Amino acid sequence: MSRPLQARINLSALQSNLAVARQHAPNSRIMAVIKANGYGHGLLRVARALANADGFAVIELNDAVALREAGLQQKILLLNGFYDVEELPVIAAHNLAVVIHDQEQLEMLAAVSLPSKLEVFLKLNTGMNRLGFRPEAANAVLAQLKKHRLVGGITLMTHFAFADVKEGIAEQMERFNKFAAGVNLPKSLANSAALLRYPESHAEWVRPGIMLYGSSPYGDVSAGELGLQPVMTLASRLIAMHELQPGERVGYTGVFTAEKRMKIGIVACGYADGYPRHARTGTPVNVNGKITRTLGRISMDTLCVDLSEISDAAVGTPVILWGEGNPIEEVARAAGTVGYELFTKLNPRVPVVEIHGQTPSQ
Repeated sequence: MSRPLQARINLSALQSNLAVARQHAPNSRIMAVIKANGYGHGLLRVARALANADGFAVIELNDAVALREAGLQQKILLLNGFYDVEELPVIAAHNLAVVIHDQEQLEMLAAVSLPSKLEVFLKLNTGMNRLGFRPEAANAVLAQLKKHRLVGGITLMTHFAFADVKEGIAEQMERFNKFAAGVNLPKSLANSAALLRYPESHAEWVRPGIMLYGSSPYGDVSAGELGLQPVMTLASRLIAMHELQPGERVGYTGVFTAEKRMKIGIVACGYADGYPRHARTGTPVNVNGKITRTLGRISMDTLCVDLSEISDAAVGTPVILWGEGNPIEEVARAAGTVGYELFTKLNPRVPVVEIHGQTPSQ
């Protein structure tokens, strides 16, 4: 029998979450963000399931080429643009759109000859202070792009730094709108958090990411409250059980000490699988449909759970580390991280099973 750990990817849930995005932004086109191997869910698996999206956004040129070679014809956007002039012929040959965020990219464009024009997304830095031209410098850049021999269509874009928190998007929207006033070009602003909460940000293109995978972009609203369904369920089983006496300790360095007689279980999942090693005692785990907690340090291949309130637990009992029945936001919060990190750190050694509809019992 193989190790019982697996990641179940619910493609129906993925499609349902895309429908939620469309419901919130019915007049916008959807640029599904599938970077980082589809947030750990599998690049081509996600793209094929989201075939009704109007476009895809990735970081790596190799990913964009793989999407084209798989037969996907939608717009494909390189979110960081290009890093080297040698990438430009490949970009042109595969009809890819690129983000322009830096003067050096303009210089690279000036130094190359291409058989066709490129579609460009001009990125404005409206407050994220990561990538993009400051609005006061962007007018000159836009004028340069408009007359550039290799530039076809132009879309204006920015990225929100505070859409998921109380501060919101007002300040960045004001900066963007001040620049865009009178500029008759398509626009793309909204990430998942803005798409769901700020309809004034929708414009021609929206760029949902984390919401597509069934995780809430907010700390104060759950995915379920937003109508989102978990796509990845990391599932395993109990592989051993023990009874601790008061004073006995668990795991490396014994950071958890039993205060009373208690049952514990050992689960086939550890930090080598992508479960966060820094998860503290108390991180939620679903054992046989009931929420309990982790105990002690996470090991490379196993972790320990409290079975005090799980009277029907036995070796072989199913466990949900995150996903259906144990929201990834709750696991991430307890571990001091975000669902994005947990998704993208899933180790390739974990078998992936594609499902449609309700997750079957393991």
